[in-house]
Amino acid sequence: MGSDAHPTRRPSMRNVRIPRGVLLESIEPIPADTLMRDRLRGRCDADSFKGPRFLFLFTGVRPIQDSTKRPPRVNRQIRISPVRVIAADGSQLGIMEVDVALSQAAEQGLDLVEVAAAARPPVVRIMDYGKFKFEQAKQARLAKKKQHVIHLKEVKYRPGIDDHDFETKTRHARRFLEEGNKVKVTLMFRGRQIAHPELGKLVVDRVSSELADLAKVESAPMMEGKSMTMILAPK
Repeated sequence: MGSDAHPTRRPSMRNVRIPRGVLLESIEPIPADTLMRDRLRGRCDADSFKGPRFLFLFTGVRPIQDSTKRPPRVNRQIRISPVRVIAADGSQLGIMEVDVALSQAAEQGLDLVEVAAAARPPVVRIMDYGKFKFEQAKQARLAKKKQHVIHLKEVKYRPGIDDHDFETKTRHARRFLEEGNKVKVTLMFRGRQIAHPELGKLVVDRVSSELADLAKVESAPMMEGKSMTMILAPK
């Protein structure tokens, strides 16, 4: 084989990067001579071009959609026939052609909405789709208002705390519990106080006793470094 000969190579797809969430519709092989002739015109002719026999081009991409978040098909978007039809009052109308179901919905001034696309035949319902969407949005807003996020509030004490400070901090803890939050009682030792954890245990037990009417001990007192912690949860 001469020095000018070029071995035939297969096009490599090793370095081709495809974005995440993208599905290739097609990969079309295009002859290199056809693709490069116009680009190289004036520099070299097609006979002198020596390169790969084919270049692969991605002719189209489309994102992969999550079918669980797709809105329901409405009216003429429903193409599968026959369908199982549910009336506006919830009664079963049976299986019929989709055109017949559309006619019945139009006579009542309502829409035909696909409610179970995976069923065979698909299940559709005659309803006011605009009103249905409004009610769904309203219910979602109400559910969001009723949601309560539980936070963990921390109240810090020290061994030998005086009665006034104890009552103030315990009052804060009570308010947190009344709001539906959990309370982390932290007793901080300073210096040689760490040698007498029983003093801190007395303060922690006093806190749980003061709040026993609306709180329960979720995590018993335990040492964490130079601190003793206890978690109270609303009853």
